Amino acid sequence: MDVFFYEAFAEEAEALKHHLQPHIRAGYSWKTIQERGDDHPPAPLISIRTQSVIPEAWASTLRAILSRSTGYEHLLAYRQRAQNNLACGHLPRYCHRAVAEQTLLLWMALLRKLTQQRDNFARFHRDGLTGAEAEGKTMVVVGVGNIGTEICRLGTGLGMCVIGVDIVHNNPEINYQPLEQALPNADIIVASMNLTPRNKGYFSYDVLRRAKRGALFVNVSRGEFSPPSVLLRLLQEGHLGGVALDVYDHEPELAHALRSGQSGPEPEVEAALALQSWANVILTPHNAFNTQEAVARKAAHSAQQLHHFVTKGRFLWPIPDE
Repeated sequence: MDVFFYEAFAEEAEALKHHLQPHIRAGYSWKTIQERGDDHPPAPLISIRTQSVIPEAWASTLRAILSRSTGYEHLLAYRQRAQNNLACGHLPRYCHRAVAEQTLLLWMALLRKLTQQRDNFARFHRDGLTGAEAEGKTMVVVGVGNIGTEICRLGTGLGMCVIGVDIVHNNPEINYQPLEQALPNADIIVASMNLTPRNKGYFSYDVLRRAKRGALFVNVSRGEFSPPSVLLRLLQEGHLGGVALDVYDHEPELAHALRSGQSGPEPEVEAALALQSWANVILTPHNAFNTQEAVARKAAHSAQQLHHFVTKGRFLWPIPDE
């Protein structure tokens, strides 16, 4: 076997089979590495998403790792833990539109109280269902890369006042402000930044308390930015008006807890599970990337990466060295 794909759900596996060249022998599983319980790498090249925990001992026998994700901080962390400069690649541009559209879906569902509307259908009354329109609302997008730029475009198209927060100002059409200036005016806060060792826990309790009361918080980038315990506390205090998450702190443990029904001792997993009971919270299973178009692009880009590595010994899109 040449390559093994972990975390490949059914539609993705079929798309990968379609795009891979016939001479590349591949295996597939929807499970993570830890869920499969593999003691050794099943192939010299492995491909994961973000929930697999790669054993450090594998670094000495693997040729390369391809993460089918835009983010790559988990690969940097693995190379540091394993003390091995193993070849690693990622997919930087396959899902920016898909994630941006899911972000729009989430903030609109919070604005219009979609969960409560669904619950109230059984009684067919409208008490407590008055929502809000997007036009004229202020949205602060923290992280204006490929995904953040698309989110800003969608917000602008809805007539919103869009403010970008980023350390680089690459888009002249975007109104950039420092977070401390933008946050008190935000009706909606969107996390769409890259995770680094320096910005973990970026949306702390003290930071989000500076947002105006009733603001909505949406995270589609990495769960490590916004610990669920912080969000739960701010909801309990009535400071946040709603939360929508597609990513989670301690996501591998949370996924295992939900799949197995055994929650374990991690406090942030317990806090994430507690968020499920809130009517003004929407939780999706790290699925923002998952459109027909993005899955096709992901499979095509994965095949390009693997073909390039097999023929040239390096990835077309390697992860940056940091």
